[in-house]
Amino acid sequence: MGFKCGIVGLPNVGKSTLFNALTETAAAQAANYPFCTIEPNIGNVAVPDDRLDKLAAIANSKKIIATQLAFVDIAGLVRGASKGEGLGNQFLGNIREVDAIVHVLRCFENDDIQHVENRVDPVADAETVETELLLADLESLEKRVPAFAKKAAQGDKEAKIAASVLGQALDLLRDGKPARLVEPRDDEEARVLRNAQLLTSKPVLYVCNVDEGSAANGNALSEKVFAKAAAEGAQAVVVSAAIESELVTMDMADRMEFLSEMGLSETGLARVIRAGYALLRLITFFTVGPQEARAWTVHQGATAPEAAGEIHSDFQKGFIRAETIAYDDYVALGGEARAREAGKLRAEGKGYVVQDGDVMHFLHS
Repeated sequence: MGFKCGIVGLPNVGKSTLFNALTETAAAQAANYPFCTIEPNIGNVAVPDDRLDKLAAIANSKKIIATQLAFVDIAGLVRGASKGEGLGNQFLGNIREVDAIVHVLRCFENDDIQHVENRVDPVADAETVETELLLADLESLEKRVPAFAKKAAQGDKEAKIAASVLGQALDLLRDGKPARLVEPRDDEEARVLRNAQLLTSKPVLYVCNVDEGSAANGNALSEKVFAKAAAEGAQAVVVSAAIESELVTMDMADRMEFLSEMGLSETGLARVIRAGYALLRLITFFTVGPQEARAWTVHQGATAPEAAGEIHSDFQKGFIRAETIAYDDYVALGGEARAREAGKLRAEGKGYVVQDGDVMHFLHS
């Protein structure tokens, strides 16, 4: 499954530079002027996972297939986007199509790179974007909620649910708070809220784009962003887009040496992915055999049939059972055969909730 993250922010904060580095492409033009990104660029990235390599080595798999995630580089937003300023309408439309928002914030000083509002204040930048998303949602719900309320009064059950949950969202927006703070009471309310495609209901990951010297520990500007994220229950990471740009030109050995010199143990991509997984509550399960070792992604709480459906819809429809081995058991015992002998291979039914790292085979009709 993976997930689709829209990279957003004000112009010239490093969005396209980060996108190019993360996807190891030059698909997005990085230039020192607003709106250099007009059409959203999409890059699919393999999710790095050391566990997959270990499983493949044990099973002597001929092929290794990592799960994928998509980054979407979305055009820069300016104040007034909710009213169509700049590329506002296009920006807002592109955000509706992603699962999460990766909000890049400028946390570095550089007189050679202009800021659209002639200041370096990442928290103010975040609030500018959030305000435009909030105003767009507010305008949308102020039209929709009264219509649902009218239908609800006429006995429409679906409209009654929509009027209730979207009414809660409207109240939050009027108080200047995002719709993601709504707590649906049941699956029906969650479905209605999800289908409403509210911009402020998207989970947010703040990416603090710092100078190279601050890549390991951040700086005073990034500390302000982390405080904001903590107050919101959001996620934040520190990344130096400049360092990531250098890394993509190196082979693996040189990358590791360079990272060590910079006081880093991993790339910015790895940090962004881990934070994104936590944000969207995603986990990984594996299928392993002599032909291939493959990683798959599902949401926390997914059942065995739902995991089977990630491989093929027919597997979910005809699900019989899942043969499951915990990752640690698979590695410790040296593979499936010994795990089976040791009684660590379990037969799980339709109600089994998949755990992160499960190695699974599905039996289906």
